Amino acid sequence: MGKGCMKAIKYFLFLFNVLFFLFGALIMGFGLWVLLDKESFMVILQESSTVLKIASYILIGVGGLSMLMGFLGCLGAIYEIRCLLGLYFTCLLLILIGQVAAGVLIYFQKDLLNKEMSNIVTQILSNYPGKNSTTEQAWDYIQRTMECCGWSGHMDWHGNAVVVNSSQLLFPCSCQNVSLVEGNSPSDSGFCEAQSLDWPVYNRGCNSSVESWLFANVGVILGVCLGVAVIELLGMILSIGLCKSIHTEDYTKVPKY
Repeated sequence: MGKGCMKAIKYFLFLFNVLFFLFGALIMGFGLWVLLDKESFMVILQESSTVLKIASYILIGVGGLSMLMGFLGCLGAIYEIRCLLGLYFTCLLLILIGQVAAGVLIYFQKDLLNKEMSNIVTQILSNYPGKNSTTEQAWDYIQRTMECCGWSGHMDWHGNAVVVNSSQLLFPCSCQNVSLVEGNSPSDSGFCEAQSLDWPVYNRGCNSSVESWLFANVGVILGVCLGVAVIELLGMILSIGLCKSIHTEDYTKVPKY
């Protein structure tokens, strides 16, 4: 292989590794967001969804390893170190397998995830207000910002112990439809008193909005993983080509007796 072609492979591999490092940071960021987010529906799923936790740990691991391998790949490409390039190829293969495993896990567990969401929300609505204020605050935030009430509808709240046992007509404040109320702004959490049996709340349940939001974000994560997978495949091909070039060049330099 000519020197010009070898240089082209080397610098293309360097460029792919820079992109690989950046995409790895994105994947790691997504995994950390899924695991640590405390202001969206993720905080509710974190309470009992083992599938989501496993997938987030896989994403964090894959992202961190991708960043490390992007750095090592840059060194191997610039300095033409065969052992680094071989290690780079092996780790790329392992990362690719990990990404496929995470994607398959998320995709084929969608129904289970949806069922878990329904069970978790039902439990939250029944026990509200309870001890887990972070989860309840997240649900209040969802109802308020998505302009919805309950999981399937506002009737889900009729199973709440406080609503059932109270002598007043109570409804969740975060469900309140501001267009139906005059005067002061409603409270962000807790219960408000209704003037009649017809609650001034949103009629739409949160299930469709939450599912759309969740799977849209999962789609972004899977899209980034797919982009990284393409870069990984190209990186593997280029690393093999550069290794062969280095081996051929070293062989031609061996003096003949």
